[in-house]
Amino acid sequence: MTIHHRTSTSGTGAGVLLVIGSCISLQFGAAFAVQLFPHLGSWGTTMMRLGVACLILALIVRPRVHTWTARQWRAAVLFGLAMGAMNGVFFHALSMIPLGLAVSVEFAGPLLLSVVLSRRRIDLLWSALAAVGLGFLGYEAFVAAENINPLGVVFALIAGGFWSLYILASHKVGQEIDGSGGLVVALGVGALLMAPLGLPGTLTAFADPSLLLFALAVGLLSSVLPYSCELAALRRLPRNVFSILLSLEPAFAELAGLTLLDQPTSALRWAAIVLLITASIGITRTQAPAGEDVELSYSEDVTTGALPTITGFQSPEDVAPNHSVNSKESNTDAG
Repeated sequence: MTIHHRTSTSGTGAGVLLVIGSCISLQFGAAFAVQLFPHLGSWGTTMMRLGVACLILALIVRPRVHTWTARQWRAAVLFGLAMGAMNGVFFHALSMIPLGLAVSVEFAGPLLLSVVLSRRRIDLLWSALAAVGLGFLGYEAFVAAENINPLGVVFALIAGGFWSLYILASHKVGQEIDGSGGLVVALGVGALLMAPLGLPGTLTAFADPSLLLFALAVGLLSSVLPYSCELAALRRLPRNVFSILLSLEPAFAELAGLTLLDQPTSALRWAAIVLLITASIGITRTQAPAGEDVELSYSEDVTTGALPTITGFQSPEDVAPNHSVNSKESNTDAG
């Protein structure tokens, strides 16, 4: 289904609030997930998060998977493998380092992908800013800060690599599968991927009703609600505006870690976050000519709100005046 509309002040305002709500829900959901680690382990928590999201969205979407071709199944399965690996490794990083640090380091993957796919020389400047920001984080993790496990930083970097694969795989699913069925199947595949390491923790949750309810809340906060908010926001915002707002996620993650988990922060980390956000906004920033209406073409197939989100990448065609913007490539835990 393709929706064409013109942006309005009220629609844009609602879209901005929806994206901010998605960021808050996603990162605070991840903070709640950390509190499950002592009971389920990071892998078990990941499996529960993906499984809960899969079941809830399956009831809502009811994908007609019996009509899929082998090519469509292959795209959905590859998407699920990237999704499961990204979330599993990211949550494992969260078991060792603070949430804000993990999300900021994970940004390296999508930012690098944006630079690689860009045709603009100016993006070299943004990549340099991102590199400086990551250098600050590396210095803090390996030299300046106490009680930060460098191995957690390494896992966050690996998660960033899987995040890049996740973006590419989600784009492929958007091309091959109509509706949100590809996302539902990918969530299930991701949960199954975590089974060898996460099944013992998942069984622990089913044995304790309180843990099960908490895991359900984590799945809603960190997957279903962000997905729903982003789906609605993409109908109201041009993709570049949507992506710029998602660039604020490291800041929300740092705040969630500080307020919910009592994780210490630092001026150096905030400086790094500002540089990463600036680089991300710089890569995706575009402006329509003043006074022109912006037409948004949104295909309701795949968004990335189900998991950690990051700015999507753009080509010149995406930002040309009077050219429709396809949100299939837009990018939803770190995790």
